[in-house]
Amino acid sequence: MPTLLFNKPYGVICQFSGNGSRPTLADFIAVKNVYPAGRLDTDSEGLVMLTNDGRLQSRISHPRHRLSKTYWVQVERNPTADDLERLRVGITLNDGPTLPAEARPIPEPENLWPRDPPIRFRKNSPTAWIEVKLCEGRNRQVRRMTAAIGYPTLRLIRWQIGDWTLAGLYPGKWREL
Repeated sequence: MPTLLFNKPYGVICQFSGNGSRPTLADFIAVKNVYPAGRLDTDSEGLVMLTNDGRLQSRISHPRHRLSKTYWVQVERNPTADDLERLRVGITLNDGPTLPAEARPIPEPENLWPRDPPIRFRKNSPTAWIEVKLCEGRNRQVRRMTAAIGYPTLRLIRWQIGDWTLAGLYPGKWREL
């Protein structure tokens, strides 16, 4: 049963079929009978696990297992300690309260690849990086959480799922576990 770690580039649809307007997983992965365990938005980057092991897929994607996922998030402006505390306590989104998240400021990751296209640059608006660790995975949750505390997400990279990371894996590349 193959299980793959894939570094999904920005703009790639997290499925194998599409309408031809954007690249899909099929443009990068020729392995048959593997499926993404969970999703990653088209405008997000980073770790996607693919498998045909139903138990592993459930462990990764079903909320009852509470498998942690770590994101590196570039936001507009510099969040205060109080703002990050709001993420750690849990906030209410339009679909209900979130579970508490781990959130901390981090320096810009050293091993970060350039994004294509680059994020919008605003001369008078600083940016900051935060690391957010969740054990749930609602639709666009990290983006909605940072927006709810007043810091729109500019770039979102899923760095880790459970014990698996992107270490040494460049955008558009995959490796088998």
